[in-house]
Amino acid sequence: MTENTEAQALKRIETPLRITLAGLWAERITRAFWPFWTIAITSLAATAFGLQDSLPIEIAWFGMVAAVLGLIWGIVHGFRSFRRPTRIDALIRLDSKLPGQPIAALRDTQAIGITDEASKAVWAAHRARMAARASAAKPVQPDLELASRDPFALRYVALTALVMALLFGSIWRVTSVAGLTPGGTANAAAGPAWEGWAQPPAYTGKPALYLNDQTADALTLPVGTKLQIRLYGEPGALIVSETVSGRTDAPPASQPTQDFTVTTSGKLAIEGAAGRTWRIIATPDRAPTITPATEISRDAQGRFKQKFTATDDYGVTKGEVTIALDLATVPRFYGLKTDPESIAPVTLDLPLPFKGSRADIKATLVGDLSESVLSNLPVTITYAVTDAAGNSGTTAPVHVILPGKRFFDPLADALIEMRRDILWSRANAPTALEILKAVSNQPGDIFADDKAYNRLKAVIKRLDTEATSLTPKARDEIAKELWEISLMIEDGKLNDAKARMMRAQERLAEAIRKGASPEEIQKLMDEMRDALDDYMAEEAKKNPPDPNDETSPQQKGPTITQDQIQQMLDKLQKLMEEGKTAEAAELMKQLQELLNNMKVQQGDGQSGKGSPGKQAMKDLGETLRGQQGLSDDSFRDLQDGQESPGKDGKTLSERQQELRERLKDLREGGKLPGQGNEKGEAGKQALNDAEQAMKDAEDALKDGDLPGALDKQAEAMDKMREGMRDFGDAIAEQNNQQGASPDGTQKTEDPQSGGPRDPLGRDNGLHIGSDGNLAENKDVFKRAQELLDQIRKRSADQSRSDQERSYLNRLLDLF
Repeated sequence: MTENTEAQALKRIETPLRITLAGLWAERITRAFWPFWTIAITSLAATAFGLQDSLPIEIAWFGMVAAVLGLIWGIVHGFRSFRRPTRIDALIRLDSKLPGQPIAALRDTQAIGITDEASKAVWAAHRARMAARASAAKPVQPDLELASRDPFALRYVALTALVMALLFGSIWRVTSVAGLTPGGTANAAAGPAWEGWAQPPAYTGKPALYLNDQTADALTLPVGTKLQIRLYGEPGALIVSETVSGRTDAPPASQPTQDFTVTTSGKLAIEGAAGRTWRIIATPDRAPTITPATEISRDAQGRFKQKFTATDDYGVTKGEVTIALDLATVPRFYGLKTDPESIAPVTLDLPLPFKGSRADIKATLVGDLSESVLSNLPVTITYAVTDAAGNSGTTAPVHVILPGKRFFDPLADALIEMRRDILWSRANAPTALEILKAVSNQPGDIFADDKAYNRLKAVIKRLDTEATSLTPKARDEIAKELWEISLMIEDGKLNDAKARMMRAQERLAEAIRKGASPEEIQKLMDEMRDALDDYMAEEAKKNPPDPNDETSPQQKGPTITQDQIQQMLDKLQKLMEEGKTAEAAELMKQLQELLNNMKVQQGDGQSGKGSPGKQAMKDLGETLRGQQGLSDDSFRDLQDGQESPGKDGKTLSERQQELRERLKDLREGGKLPGQGNEKGEAGKQALNDAEQAMKDAEDALKDGDLPGALDKQAEAMDKMREGMRDFGDAIAEQNNQQGASPDGTQKTEDPQSGGPRDPLGRDNGLHIGSDGNLAENKDVFKRAQELLDQIRKRSADQSRSDQERSYLNRLLDLF
């Protein structure tokens, strides 16, 4: 009974036992023979790399003998340390992984109580339980770990060398070892062999070619490809013939080692038994090209932007732009009348993608040369790019006015002009000194900041001492100080709300007069709106409306509300964007007169400051300013060449994500004006496009593509401004339907004349000749041109009376 139980149990575990036994064989062979196969693999890798061909014969012989001795030692060591595994070893290994070692229990015999039936029954039950456990046995995996025997991982080093040899060498080089043995030369002569490789320049990204595998008659290779030919066998059995390198000092054609570079198309032949011939087509590396955009723009901070496209067959490695003074087109008046001192050109690096292909680049050059003497002067801009082969491409000089920061405060603008004159030529220092003295003689209300005035006095004092002997270093220090003073005046904070409002008016009017860019107008419009909000809030606190006061605006006299002023500002911005500067200047003049004489209400009861639509527009403006700030930081990081965390520790991409989510909340919050209105829907679509541009900018920032992010950020700001214009138009349409005039003022009737009045009770100056809003009539300019042409036609008609023609000529003189 006992033997049957053991036999049955062993029969059930026969398969796991055999697998475990095979694993023991693999385990012991690996442990015993790992030095042998490590030496064998190392020797094979060395010969596949052709080490025996490049070493002196003595060293090659020494290495071959050492390899053979090492292999012999590996075999001897293996057989000495190898222990043949047995079935018993497999049973022990299998039993060690089972709970309670049931196989060993089955092989045991009962020592005591063999005559006791009860004891025998217990023993039989125990064996049956052990047999059941043994039947659940599974194969045991072999332990193939060699870390304790090979602490330096020599086996992995050998295996890595073999893989590299198979990738970059040739297994056929092993046959050249026979040439080192006695009679090897004769054997080689009986079967000559050769190998060849074509290695294109690394910058092309093209793979190396093993010439033995190339079956085509023609090979197309880039110029600069390195050809390596190796001839094996009896010298002279094979020779190399080529017309692609243009060498004048070529070695003998039968020399075993032939290295040369492809410079032109031609023929390559390995002549002899088993030789080959190819027709080589050399493709030259074309010079890169670059094309700048015809337009150059300026943002609100004075940075210039110009798009460009650069292409190359393999990729642009470097690009730069040189900005030089275009002296021939400089208007020579005032301080520029003097001949300039040497003004060195400015060179800027072009932004190239940090990753990805550089074969076709579309990017934007962003630079800030506001502090340079070249700012706002005629310059020539020359783009140049270089590829890895050293080829370069250059554009013809582009003649433009270099955009830079512009100052709209008259005092700041005057200081900047004097600064430019000093940088232009030190000979202008005495004249600039006299002008600076005149400006600061009686400061009065000109200087809102005493600190700026004191700093300017210090500059004047220094210039008074050094004007006739001004050194370049002193000139640069004075120019730096004048720049900082101008910034203090231009961007300084005023404590008085009315003073801030008046300064905002003056700067905006000056910007309109100078034809400022949309970004500059937007910045000044935002400043104007903020100043108006602060001033009106302050006035409302100081002069709360009294319903019992008969002179109160609610009881008597026309008023203008904050909402109506905001609508006039929206219209002013729209006129500027449409290029109607003359109408914008006239509207700005009227707005200044209204603000200087107005009676203010905080709202009109429908679209006041606290209304959801108004608040949403304000939040949208803050989001736009936040996007502008992020764009400034992105540009700063582009110049520095690395990303720096913000004050809150957030990355640029995280800040971009917050702005995008804020814009999304505004767009989906249902509080924007123009619900159900065509303009309102257009504004929502513009915000949707802005949100998508923000998402693209966010992705570009995550990828480290700062030039691409700047482009998308600029697109997002443009779309947000477009949306704000549409919402402003929607508000204007709603107010028109409720009785407000398109310019934002409330139409009132003069009880005596019955004519329209402005919000201050005066004759309305916002219309000329009719009650219609000419600026809103899309055909008004076409109609005006038609009338003008008709007047000219009639004035030239000799059949008409002299009196009529004289009248018509006077009309033409007026227009």
